[in-house]
Amino acid sequence: MHEDGLIGTIEWATAGRALPGQKVCGDRAVVLDAGGDSALFAVLDGLGHGPAAAEAADRAAQVLSENRAEPLDVLAVMCHRAMTETRGAALSLAKFISGDRLEWLGVGNVESRIVAAAPGKPAVRAAALLTAGIVGYRLPPSLPTQIVPVRPGDLLLMSTDGIVSDFVDGIDLARPTAEITADVLAKHSKDTDDALVLAARQRGHTGLAP
Repeated sequence: MHEDGLIGTIEWATAGRALPGQKVCGDRAVVLDAGGDSALFAVLDGLGHGPAAAEAADRAAQVLSENRAEPLDVLAVMCHRAMTETRGAALSLAKFISGDRLEWLGVGNVESRIVAAAPGKPAVRAAALLTAGIVGYRLPPSLPTQIVPVRPGDLLLMSTDGIVSDFVDGIDLARPTAEITADVLAKHSKDTDDALVLAARQRGHTGLAP
């Protein structure tokens, strides 16, 4: 499953697949225009794999779609309540704000990183602090939202644990996000789990007159 598009000046793409031999993937990406020059990105990893994992992720995706303007910590709590009768999921949320900031938080093991150009190879400029827990089963008592600056060309990468974590060095930041995500999925996904990666790039304003 591959998707891509634009929200304002943000170019995004996702690539994912189910555990080999399975028809249903429990990993989900949610991409939403949150209004007011902001865009909300979420990656969910339903516990385990198969239909039960997909059900947990789908419930959270619906909550996010219906409440996209809420603060990230509020969204996490709402997803938790919606998934209490499911097996739960790991969840990371990231929101681009006004073109130069990113808010993010994570519960569980969905990694979120900002990758930027650097001499020799891409560099991880920031990584989201992940709190232990399972959304829908055990939510941590504190859900700290972090704020990081972003610059034109910076790339947000979010990935489930079905993607090996050390794939950043091989990324070509000059390529479109759709090609980046497809390449990461093809080269760095594990054969033992569902896998999904999301990339979103702040392209900045063109400076052209309207």
